[in-house]
Amino acid sequence: MYVLAFDTTAAQCAIALHKDGRIVGRFCEYMDFGQSEVLIPQIRKMLSAEGITFDAVGMVLVCVGPGSFTGVRASISAARTFQLVRPGLLLDGVSAFEAYALNLLPEERGDVNAVLIETKRDDFYLQLFDKELQKLTPPQALHYDDIIPLLRHKKISLVGDGVERFLAKNSGLSLHCIKMSEGIDLADMITAGLRHLAEGKLDYPKPLYLRAPDVGAPKL
Repeated sequence: MYVLAFDTTAAQCAIALHKDGRIVGRFCEYMDFGQSEVLIPQIRKMLSAEGITFDAVGMVLVCVGPGSFTGVRASISAARTFQLVRPGLLLDGVSAFEAYALNLLPEERGDVNAVLIETKRDDFYLQLFDKELQKLTPPQALHYDDIIPLLRHKKISLVGDGVERFLAKNSGLSLHCIKMSEGIDLADMITAGLRHLAEGKLDYPKPLYLRAPDVGAPKL
């Protein structure tokens, strides 16, 4: 079965095509804006390069956030539209937290594994997982001084695109592993989606918003 996965929630437009245990097509371009304009044309190119049409795709995975308000909406809207066109298509939403957590190898995991996602503000998106990557906390938007007490006196591993900014201050934490990234690895997102499928837990994609969008009054 061909699995199509994509993410436009952060500063990237990332697409992967997976079949029979391996990724057969991959595209990633880092950008702050314009992901929605790139997504569909690049999916078409990827399918064409593989010599297939969209009818050959059996499952679509989409990152549901958190991230850019516009980016989250763009990718989820595309995924939902695909299923409207193909009602039998398998569809699943994967959070960036779950995908980032899966990037930690078993030996890299601490007693607490903190996924830190960039917000481009003073706070961070945060979710904590245990050694087995079971969720310890719900997704949250927290400031640095609120995060530190949650991690103190534990062996901690950090992963995500917010790690670099988080470590700009001297945390004094007991750090087991640090993994910085510009965005999620779609191989991890595919691992999550196929696991959901095997467990019968496909989740219809819904935006994971942890705060209201940044909007202001129009300038006159």
